[in-house]
Amino acid sequence: MLKAGFTYYPLHFLQPAGTSRGVLQQKESWMISVSDHQYEGIRGWGECSLIPGLSPDNRKLIENELEYLCSNPQLFPDWKEKKGHLYPALRFGFETALHDLSTGGKSLFTENAFTSGLAGIPINGLIWMGSLDFMKEQLINKVEAGFTCIKIKVGALNFEDELTLLTFIRSRYSPAEVEIRLDANGAFRPEEAAEKIKQLSEFTIHSIEQPVKPGQWEVMAGLCETSPIPVALDEELIGICNQDERAAMLKTISPQYIILKPSLLGGLHEADLWIHLANEKRIGWWATSALESNIGLNAIAQWVSDRNTSIPQGLGTGQLYTNNLLSPLQVQNAALFHTPELAWKHPRSSV
Repeated sequence: MLKAGFTYYPLHFLQPAGTSRGVLQQKESWMISVSDHQYEGIRGWGECSLIPGLSPDNRKLIENELEYLCSNPQLFPDWKEKKGHLYPALRFGFETALHDLSTGGKSLFTENAFTSGLAGIPINGLIWMGSLDFMKEQLINKVEAGFTCIKIKVGALNFEDELTLLTFIRSRYSPAEVEIRLDANGAFRPEEAAEKIKQLSEFTIHSIEQPVKPGQWEVMAGLCETSPIPVALDEELIGICNQDERAAMLKTISPQYIILKPSLLGGLHEADLWIHLANEKRIGWWATSALESNIGLNAIAQWVSDRNTSIPQGLGTGQLYTNNLLSPLQVQNAALFHTPELAWKHPRSSV
């Protein structure tokens, strides 16, 4: 018989995290544990965590849903069919916990070179928003740490300052030395997007994520067709849960890339459905965590490690928090590694 419980575990940032949706001091998270009386002493763990203004999950109701599921874990398949699309982060967390339980409760979902510690997953270095000097300092530190792919937010600061930062980067590092990914988080107005992208393209940019707000399929399609920078869809994917609608959106917009955040899409299986469509249409992809703790990051990283991709992923968020959970995950030489000899330290279980 399944039993489940959850623990509220807010994650505290080492320093205020500047994003296009404001400055984050902490990230609300709940750690989910499941067990089965047939397997005494074994627990599976999953994470449900939210980004304000981005996660579709209703914050006011999510603990009610957690209580319902943890009181009735055997009803999860029915809940997933009826309400899972409304709570993608919760669905991701509960599915991950059940998967962990089914594979022995060791937070080990696959056996490959990554989980054996023999190979790392290349990751990009994220530059947090702030003053121009602060962003320059981060950039230099990332490059000195070995990162050759850098992700920078654009659209929320003064555009001239953003161009100044890119000028600074290219004055020091060639495109062969540092690849630049930009993320606009939908900040550009449709009437200005093409011109701003044209100016940004002068700095040899790998891609730009979500230049305009989601839901404007025709506008985005026009940008993807004419942009000198390859366009990646991010927020555009959130909330589209029907495979036919997903296919229609990708056919209409025809992006060069899609960005997969499993806890915003409803889990790893849902992300796989996106990959299937992307492969059919020869659209590239990479995965990004949604600032999860090491529990969520571990599940996403192991999932990525079993997919046929070698481009840098957005999985370097494990070092953001003062109270992150100890795990085998480590960032070394611009890659995420799983070090088997390092132990997990999970929160206290309520199961």
